[in-house]
Amino acid sequence: MNLNPDNILLIGSILLIISILAGKTSVKFGVPTLIFFLLIGILAGSEGIGGIHFDDAGLAQLIGITALNFILFSGGLDTNWKRVKPILWRGVALSTLGVFITALSVGLFVHYFFDFTLLEGLLLGSIVSATDAAAVFSILRGKGIRLKGSLGPVLELESGSNDPMAYFLTISLTNIIKSGEIQPLHLAVSFLQEFIIGGVIGYGMGRISQFLINKIKLNTEGLYPVLLMGLAVFTYAGTHFLGGNGFLATYLCAIVLGNRSFIHKRTLTRFYEGQAWLWQIILFLALGLLVFPSRIIPIIGVGLLIAAFLIFIARPLGVFISLVFFKTNLRSKLFISWVGLRGGIPIVFATYPLLAGLEKADMIFNLVFFISVSSVLLQGTSLATIGKLLHVILPDSAKRKDGTNAMEYHRSHMQEIEIQDSSPVTGKKIVDLDIESSIHIMSIKRKESYIQPVGSTRLLKNDTIYILVDDQKALEYAENFFKGSDQKKSNP
Repeated sequence: MNLNPDNILLIGSILLIISILAGKTSVKFGVPTLIFFLLIGILAGSEGIGGIHFDDAGLAQLIGITALNFILFSGGLDTNWKRVKPILWRGVALSTLGVFITALSVGLFVHYFFDFTLLEGLLLGSIVSATDAAAVFSILRGKGIRLKGSLGPVLELESGSNDPMAYFLTISLTNIIKSGEIQPLHLAVSFLQEFIIGGVIGYGMGRISQFLINKIKLNTEGLYPVLLMGLAVFTYAGTHFLGGNGFLATYLCAIVLGNRSFIHKRTLTRFYEGQAWLWQIILFLALGLLVFPSRIIPIIGVGLLIAAFLIFIARPLGVFISLVFFKTNLRSKLFISWVGLRGGIPIVFATYPLLAGLEKADMIFNLVFFISVSSVLLQGTSLATIGKLLHVILPDSAKRKDGTNAMEYHRSHMQEIEIQDSSPVTGKKIVDLDIESSIHIMSIKRKESYIQPVGSTRLLKNDTIYILVDDQKALEYAENFFKGSDQKKSNP
């Protein structure tokens, strides 16, 4: 069966519904739902029961790049800067030096033990060097696993920020193999250019996005998600056009925006969360359709050896070396090493050698596919067990029945505050207050009417606001904030 305009919506909707329903049961086995989406794509593909013929690597790559941007943007919006800031440099070390060491280790292993040139081995190592945030947290959150100390923020930051480095290495090595020329100075300049431009534009677009969303007055509320989508896509595409790393810019833009106040923040964050899931499903279905299982079987032996080396040697080597200058205990390093799941992104990166027409491109793609699936199946199903053995998971007594940590704040204090004429917030929009995220304005009583507050709502004299806060400390902060003693919070 071939995909065409007449049946693509029907086939796509059927695959989407089946994927979601099948993925619902995957949590019981500790396997990320994304693997089920991948398997459904394989079953629907050319050699599966669906018989859908799909071998367009270029289209799969376009889908992958689009999906990665939505995933990174959604992850950035959800990243709490206060949690990430104390471990920032640990995350940066893992996502740069850790990725490089992992790629180098795998590259040398593949070169010396298999029929790969050094550059081809390094290319394969670069493609599988990045971890997959979606795969990691679909397991941790699905099974209600809560990690001790700063492990959660470290894994969150590393998984969200290591794709740019892996992408740079993949593209650079693909171009070197294709051209046959190695220019170290050009590589160094290109690295600095990509990351500096990407960082500057990402931060700038985060601030610009906040300004535009808050200042522009759209007639229809439904246009705000469209505006944000346009800003996110422009951030990636504009950065890429100017020679910067678009993935870095997208992630950084979302972090900056997500840790600031803007109109319809909750709605827009939930919108992007849904979009990220949609594109993850589309990505894994497309990658599943692109794979021919008959081509995987001949490389299973080689794939198992490379996957074992990656999981048990290369990844731990990258983690231990990159964290050597940071105070991190042995148990945490071992767990970070084990949470090195490879998912859909390495498979997307493996399409670059295919489109470049490299000699071993097909073998590299099939190996990457097998290694990624093996990594998720082995490490994904054992995360909880390994975490318990290493004592890095909070005990059940520290968690509520809904799977959240009981030691974390929970919003249990409701308070009403009257806005006086002398209050510094009088006449201001809620979005401009820059209030702590632990404080939520639930309702406003104005004269005899009650108002559902949104970001553009102004607080007026004699308004009574009803707030919900996390704890007593947040309540005291709120009373000082609305009555005159403003305390600023730090943003990236």
